[in-house]
Amino acid sequence: MEFNAKLRFIVTSDIHYKVDSDVEKERFEKGMKRAYEYASFQSYKNIDAFFAVGDFANRGQADEMLKFKESLDTVIRPETKITLMLASHEFMSEGQQAAEEKLKNIFSLEPDNHFEINGCNFICISTEDGCRIKEKKQEWLKEKLSLSVANGRKSPIFVFQHPHLTDTVYGSVNWGEDDIIAILADYPQVIDFSGHSHAPINDPRSIHQKYFTSLNTGSLSYFELDEFDLMYGTVPPDAKECAQFYIVEVNEDNAVRILSYDILTEKFFDNEYLIEEPWNPESFIYTPERAVIEPSPYFSDDKICVILYENKKLNIEFSQAKTDGYRVNAYTIAVKNTRNEIILQKRVCSSYYLNNMPEKVDVTLDFPYETGEYTLEITAHGFWIAKSDKLVCKFSV
Repeated sequence: MEFNAKLRFIVTSDIHYKVDSDVEKERFEKGMKRAYEYASFQSYKNIDAFFAVGDFANRGQADEMLKFKESLDTVIRPETKITLMLASHEFMSEGQQAAEEKLKNIFSLEPDNHFEINGCNFICISTEDGCRIKEKKQEWLKEKLSLSVANGRKSPIFVFQHPHLTDTVYGSVNWGEDDIIAILADYPQVIDFSGHSHAPINDPRSIHQKYFTSLNTGSLSYFELDEFDLMYGTVPPDAKECAQFYIVEVNEDNAVRILSYDILTEKFFDNEYLIEEPWNPESFIYTPERAVIEPSPYFSDDKICVILYENKKLNIEFSQAKTDGYRVNAYTIAVKNTRNEIILQKRVCSSYYLNNMPEKVDVTLDFPYETGEYTLEITAHGFWIAKSDKLVCKFSV
């Protein structure tokens, strides 16, 4: 759809600049260049602001921050307002106070900020005591929210803090805090950005609406998933193929469009978010009710399932299931014996977070079982409760 922006900004988090590695530096600089290229082809060509929502420095060392400052000077143009927030990783080296001093001395920035651009308010909070927002900062937030609506409540208010708000976006189960949820609940026009979890931004659960809107900002370093039943834990084998950020736009009607960009493929993800009336909860579409209407994935007629047994290991390969909605999230793989008893059961991710999602899933499982006949059952899962019929394959050992 045509979207005539009056405001545009970039949101990143968890960049993790390191002294002894340039991987994140190269990703960041390439991503910012691509953002300006995108803007140059739009009717409104500005990028008005850039936000790094914490953990831009891996351990908060001065050399890491200086390295990040060099990148900002190289790729962020003078007309773009830069705002950085501090969080747990910036505090690792010498603590919170020293991190705040570095922020001021190196970047000429304060830890907390409130400002307006083109009629929209921005409230940016650095955490304390790791990833908490305590009473003094809570009072500051209340004051800034009140000022932000002084001229009316039909403009989005953008709020940024490093930890997720508990029980909102994907990632907030393990990486959330509840310090400011009750404060923000009075302001449905709030659009809150948070990081900390490294969860993929193209996961449909990375946007959440209930009392207000929340978004997870991802990472440029590595993925972590907020599911604890995967066979390899929360960090998948391809976790380092991670470099994602948002471009956010606001139009004259104060509708908000959020574009998810993948630096590694230099392409946008296909999940564009549109918030037409940020101030009106009745208009919200990214709600928990999506779980009820999510289409079930399915295996197509050209399904492939290959099973090889060698040295007490099963090597399994199958084609990704299809879906008429979101991508497939994960698979349950179960092996049954001739008595129809489950003797092995694992869950693996589909690698949906990769823009070029692989066409096949390859899994190697330990299989210390005796010679015999077995049945393999594979179930594809959506992001909430939707699941496919089983793909069934027989094999012998």
